[in-house]
Amino acid sequence: MNGASLVIKSLEQENVSVIFGYPGVSICPFFDKLTESNIHGVLVRHEVNAAHEANGYFRSSGKVGVCVSSSGPGATNLITGIATAFADSIPLVAITGQVKSEHIGSDLFQEADIVGACESFVKYSYLVKDAADIPRVIKEAFHIASTGRKGPVLIDIPVDVLLEEGYEFEYPDNVNLRTYKPTLKGHSVQIKKIINELGKAKSPIIMIGGGVKLSGAGYEILEFSKKYNIPFVSTLMGLGIGKDDNPLYIGMVGNNGSKFANKAINEADCLIVAGARVADRAVKQPDLITKNKTLIHIDIDPAEIGKNAGPNIPVVGDLKEVFTVLNEFDESFDFTDWCKRLNSYKLTKSNMAEKTNLYVDPKEFVASLTSRLKDESAIVTDVGQNQIYACSNFVSEGADFITSGGFGCMGFSLPAAIGAKIGNPNKRIISLNGDGAMQMSMCELSTLKQEGVNVKIVIFNNKALGMIKEYQHVKYNNNYTFNELNGLPKFEMIAKAYDIEYKECKSYKETEKCIDWLLDGDDTRILELNVDRDAFTTAG
Repeated sequence: MNGASLVIKSLEQENVSVIFGYPGVSICPFFDKLTESNIHGVLVRHEVNAAHEANGYFRSSGKVGVCVSSSGPGATNLITGIATAFADSIPLVAITGQVKSEHIGSDLFQEADIVGACESFVKYSYLVKDAADIPRVIKEAFHIASTGRKGPVLIDIPVDVLLEEGYEFEYPDNVNLRTYKPTLKGHSVQIKKIINELGKAKSPIIMIGGGVKLSGAGYEILEFSKKYNIPFVSTLMGLGIGKDDNPLYIGMVGNNGSKFANKAINEADCLIVAGARVADRAVKQPDLITKNKTLIHIDIDPAEIGKNAGPNIPVVGDLKEVFTVLNEFDESFDFTDWCKRLNSYKLTKSNMAEKTNLYVDPKEFVASLTSRLKDESAIVTDVGQNQIYACSNFVSEGADFITSGGFGCMGFSLPAAIGAKIGNPNKRIISLNGDGAMQMSMCELSTLKQEGVNVKIVIFNNKALGMIKEYQHVKYNNNYTFNELNGLPKFEMIAKAYDIEYKECKSYKETEKCIDWLLDGDDTRILELNVDRDAFTTAG
């Protein structure tokens, strides 16, 4: 066997069934041996989308995503997708080809120090110098990516190592990394302190972050909330855990969250932060959440605890394990008055629909669309106004919410939606895009058609970079510059070019019928929304 065969056999041992990639000379030995495997290779149209599709694949399937590219520009194109995964703690294994070992550092054609370039946003990286190390490296890479605080791992393999012959395959049974031992079980004394603190509290609240999804702790945390009658809010990355019909779910917090959810955080005397970073989008002024309240921070990454706000009770551990233990206590608390107060705040939610015959109201559209989505559905948003419309008006009825939260990467939605559909073919996937973001990744419509997967695609078209325009309105006294998209391309013609069903929704009166059309059938459809270029995203 050669080095490339060792890579393929190692991926098979990790139960990899799909990889997302783009070929090049230095990685061709890998693709040559891929034909001898049952692993399905998805040919993307741009390397960055290989990482985004692997990202969406994990979020839908729960399996580590694998993306593959060649050296030089192929590898550097992958960087943005790797950084996007790192920011949201998504486990990926990125495999890149490299020039011959003897030529590394010679500035050869299509050479790039991808290991050095990715240093700040991978959990770990490898430059493989001996084909005999490949099985061990891949075993370690999957272990590192999928344990502790999840994240991407890079494996860079020179082409001569991939071509090296004469090896027998032997895969390690286990991993033993002396310096990598994530803490899974929370300290029993710290967990007991949480229960004791709840005994003193009058108005506790839980903040659910993306870490709850990553740990698979949704059931445990909802049981905790229900058992002790504690209301909870969600960050952007935690959306989808709480359903709107749950009286204990107050809504999303943060810059684009609801006023009453943010008010609940401010008025609480005990805040339990579960798997959230206390970053600026969720908590604009972290010092305020420590004022006049007890802060409890639970996270698997000790580096996150205390980074932005100092907790009174820190707990390092896997959320699923910690909340399983918390649910075993035989205690009862009375937070009835507090829950009634918060639910009275929810009744004040304003209807911000701005109906006009000329345009579609994006807030009303999102609320109506998401109210129809139950379990086994997912909304995948891009970045910009479409993301804000989506998170601020998301009606949680069981659908998942997938977005680029930490990195805010435009062009994310369509490839992530394709990956999500491949990862879970039975799941209904809806991709929300701005007209600017769509133009960053619409080449993946070709991947979508080639793979035969079906994704419902929505384009909010205001003929501008709407979020930039809104920012210029607020911060630069309406000095609009560099945001005009000129009304092109004609998305109807793009849909026709890719043989995809298309419809335009021109006004709010057509909204319900257009949603009916979008959700009907199992085929891919593109729905373009005619949105007022002066519409802004102010949350209700």
